[in-house]
Amino acid sequence: MFKSIPGDAFLQWRRKMIITGGRKVDFDWLLYIAAGVSWAKLQSIILNPETFISLDISTAELEFIWESHLKDQTPLQYLISKCPWRDIELEVSSEALIPRQETELLIDVALKKITNVDCGRWADLGTGSGAIAVSLAKSLSDWNGHATDISNEALELAKRNLKSIAPNANVRFSMGDWWEPLKRWRGSFDLVLSNPPYIPSDLIEKLEPVVKNHEPILALDGGKDGMNASRKIILGALNGLAKGGWLILEHHFDQSEKITSFMKNIGMEEVSFEKDLSGIKRYAICRRK
Repeated sequence: MFKSIPGDAFLQWRRKMIITGGRKVDFDWLLYIAAGVSWAKLQSIILNPETFISLDISTAELEFIWESHLKDQTPLQYLISKCPWRDIELEVSSEALIPRQETELLIDVALKKITNVDCGRWADLGTGSGAIAVSLAKSLSDWNGHATDISNEALELAKRNLKSIAPNANVRFSMGDWWEPLKRWRGSFDLVLSNPPYIPSDLIEKLEPVVKNHEPILALDGGKDGMNASRKIILGALNGLAKGGWLILEHHFDQSEKITSFMKNIGMEEVSFEKDLSGIKRYAICRRK
C-alpha cells in the first residue's frame, strides 16, 4: 500500500489527469484496477475531501501509465498486465485478445446446459488468455478440461492464469487449429465453448485504434463474412462432440441467423441462441444427436 494522501489533493490531481485527455471512465477504471481506488472509495472521497486516501501505487506511476495510454491508445489492460473478468483477475498481454464483458455470459449459458452432468469432458477452442478455460476449471472441478490455441505465446499466458487461479484443475493445453490437436479425444466432449475471431475482414480497419492497432489481428479477423472460424468449429463438432454434447460459441452481432441455420443444415439438434446483456443475439447453441 502506497502512502496516504489528502483527499482534496487527490481529487485535484484526478481532475488534472482527466483534462489531459481520454475518457473519465477509463481513468477511473485505472484507479480501481491499478491503485485499488474502488468506485465506492472514490465517491467517499468526493463527499469527504478532508479525509485521506491510500493508493496501491504512486500517482507518478499512474501518470506514466495514463500518458502511455494517451500517446498511442495502448489498452490500459496491456499496460498494467491484468484484467478483471467474472470473479477472477487475469494476466493479459498483447499475445491474446483482452477478455470482453459480453463473453462472461457464455459461461453462464454453458453451465445451464450441463446441470445434470456430474463429470465429463470440456474444451475451450482458441483459449487466448484462458478466460473461458479458467472459469470452466473453477466451475467444473471434477471434469477433464482441454484448451487449444494456434499461438504458443497465448497458451503460455493461459497456463499462467490457470496456475495462479485454479492450480489443481485438470486441464490439458494443446497447440493447434481449433479441433485439430484434440483428435485423440474425438467424440468424447460433452461441452465445447469458443469465442473465435468473428469480425468481417473489411470491418477491421473501422475498429477503434485501441483495438485494431494493439490486439492480435489473428484473434479478430474472421474472414470475408466473419464466419470462417465458426464454420470450422461447427463442422468439427459433428465428430468432436460426444453424443448429446453441447457446442456454444460467441459470434458477431449480426451473425445469429446464419450460424444457427448452418448448425441446422449440417444436422445439429436443439439449435438455439442466447442474447447478451445488451439484448443482442450473441451466442449460438447446438447439440450433437
